[in-house]
Parts: sequence; structure tokens; C-alpha cells
Amino acid sequence: MYKTLLAAVALTAGLTTTAFADMTVGVSWSNFQEERWKTDEAAIKSALEAAGATYVSADAQSSSAKQLSDIESLMAQGVDALIVLAQDTAAIGPAVQAAADEGIPVIAYDRLIEDPRAFYLTFDNVEVGRMQARAVYALAPKGNYVMIKGSPTDPNADFLRGGQQEVLQAAIDAGDIKIVGEAYTDGWLPANAQRNMEQILTANDNHVDAVVASNDGTAGGAVAALAAQGMVVPVSGQDADFAALNRVALGTQTVSVWKDSRDLGKAAAEIALALAGGADMASVDGAVEWTSPAGTKMTAKFLAPVPITKDNLGVVVDAGWIPKDTLCQGVTNGPAPCN
Repeated sequence: MYKTLLAAVALTAGLTTTAFADMTVGVSWSNFQEERWKTDEAAIKSALEAAGATYVSADAQSSSAKQLSDIESLMAQGVDALIVLAQDTAAIGPAVQAAADEGIPVIAYDRLIEDPRAFYLTFDNVEVGRMQARAVYALAPKGNYVMIKGSPTDPNADFLRGGQQEVLQAAIDAGDIKIVGEAYTDGWLPANAQRNMEQILTANDNHVDAVVASNDGTAGGAVAALAAQGMVVPVSGQDADFAALNRVALGTQTVSVWKDSRDLGKAAAEIALALAGGADMASVDGAVEWTSPAGTKMTAKFLAPVPITKDNLGVVVDAGWIPKDTLCQGVTNGPAPCN
């Protein structure tokens, strides 16, 4: 009871105490190839340090098998909670079971783990998809669309795709928009997205008017394929990667939906420590009951995303997300603050 009360008090206070000095939180990363995970990690570390807790981690290097052994190793180190960015949400099940058997709470970090014993923490990814499609549709209300999706092993890929379809469906039904190519991107890797985009361009004799890409890495791959053909069309993304924000300033990418991973990382650390301290999942600030598309009842927390276009680029500079010089590199007569 004392630990539970301590956890609740510390969570309310933002973990600015040393109440968790004897606790260790393990983080299992799917990979570190994407820029944004380093930002997430820094936020998690900072919040744990503020609470007096210890951070340990492992990088699965895009291998679902390695991730299972990584989590086993983290548990062997005596972690009190696990934050898991799942490489393959279907394959991660045994790790969740093992953690549950040991009484170790699991945070499904930014990717759904279809298990009610895992607390699901993410941004509203369906809304991210809507934001992506809205921004592209505003510039290309008619024409041939390409849908560059995320990894087939990541449920977020389909959440995003569902939100995109909601926005575009009426125009598709009216015949204004035709989807001429659609492909998943294995591992979310830009090189795979570029290859998919090249094949779609070839199949359509370059008759493509817009690309709805599901993150900044896939957007970068799509933009590279378009650039090789001398083409610039509306392209979406997400994560506010520095290279993507620079593309927005340059005009080669239309939108990057900003999910401030500093907030997500901080929340993950706080929730992990609270649950390790005995708090109930439902007591987490902002927690909601949520049912997955497969019908699994989960406890979840959804943070709000922000679409970044040429019209509000100053937001990410003002927030200290990206230095102005980095944002505006190579930009002449661009949008504010690059003008």
C-alpha cells in the first residue's frame, strides 16, 4: 500500500523526487536507425534521472528474435518495468508473458502490443494519418495518388492508412482521386520506400500527382525517387525528422506531423515507474479504456500530434526541437523563419 501511495504521489508530482532511487527501467528498442528514437531515449533517460531511477536498454537491430532475447536479458538484470518498442507486435507475445509471470509491468511504446497486460502509450496515429492526407489533399484535390505505407509488422501502419483513407474516401468515390500504387515498407526503411516508389513511377509512366507517405523516412525515400525523375509533388510524412523539416522548408515535402517524442519519452518513464511502484493502469493521468481493431480491451494514453507545414515551421524552432540553421539549410526565399 505504501509503494502504491508513493507511486501515485510521485506521478502527480512529475517524478521530481528520488522516490524510485532503487528502481531500474529497461527499454527494448526495435532499432536505432531512425533519427527520432534518440530523442525519445534522451527524454526517457532525463525523466528517470530526475526520479533517481536507473536506465538500461537494448537495441534489437530490427530483429524480432533478438528483441525477445534482449528482453530476457533486461529481465535478468532485475528491471522493475519494461518499455518496449516492438519490432514485430505479433512476435513479442512471449516476452509480455514472461514479464507478466515476473510481475514486471510493460509499456507498449508507440506501437501496439495486442495484450491487455501492456499499457499502450502513443500518439493518436489515426489522426496522424488524417493530418497527412488533409495536407496533401489541400494541394492535390484531384489526380493519381500513391500510398507509401509503413511496416507490415507494425499496427501503426494500418492505423495511419485508415486515417488517410477517411480523408480521401469521398474524393475517391467521386472519381477525383485514383490510387495508382500502394505498398508496405518493410522495416520502415527509406531504401525500401524508395524502391517501391521507383517501381510505382515506372508502372505509371511517372503519372503521379501526390504521395501519402506514412513517416519521414518513407517520405525521404519517395522524394528521392521523385527527384531522380525531376518531379516535385505533394508528399506527407511524420516524426519531424530534421531532414524532413528541411524538405518542408525547401518545398519538396508538404507536411511532417510532429509527435513531440520528448513528451512521449517523459510520459513513458513516469508511467513505467508508477506501475512498478504498484499503481493501477487506470490511475495513470490521461489513461483511457480503448479497444483495439482486433477487439482487445486495453488501457491506453494518446498524446496529440501537430502537423508542420511551410505555414507554421516556426513552431518547431520556437519549441527548441530544431535549430533554425538546420531547418533552413540550403533554403533561399523560403517560408518563415527561413526568409
